[in-house]
Amino acid sequence: MNIGDAATRSGVSAKMIRYYEQIGLIATAARTASGYRDYAPDDVHVLRFIARARDLGFSISEISELLDLWRDKNRHSADVKALAQARVTDLRLKIAHLQDMADTLENLAHSCGGNARPDCPILQGLEVATGEPAGSTTHQAVNFSSLRKRTAT
Repeated sequence: MNIGDAATRSGVSAKMIRYYEQIGLIATAARTASGYRDYAPDDVHVLRFIARARDLGFSISEISELLDLWRDKNRHSADVKALAQARVTDLRLKIAHLQDMADTLENLAHSCGGNARPDCPILQGLEVATGEPAGSTTHQAVNFSSLRKRTAT
């Protein structure tokens, strides 16, 4: 089958299939007499595996490891489990970071009167430089907990 058919059947774009081939994640496709890539059903199966791993957030290098383990019939399931558990840990950290971001933005939005006055706690909160030493006088940090208390009353 041609690359378009392989893309449709696997759910991986033709551009990504070419990229995966270029970086060695998948084997170089066979070629027809006219030079077009020719994919077998097994190639589509591998592409579906890759697509599912990408959907679960695995990096290219992790997918390469997973493919090696998948192909190795003498693998230890503990190796596969370790990769999966590491991915779960990374996802939980990202979730916590996203929750912190949402909480911060929610506090900033809650502290804003949303009126015609020019002062804006949201902009003041964004103005605070990250990585600035504590006690720096360059920017005045917004105390979100005090803003929440003040605007809640």
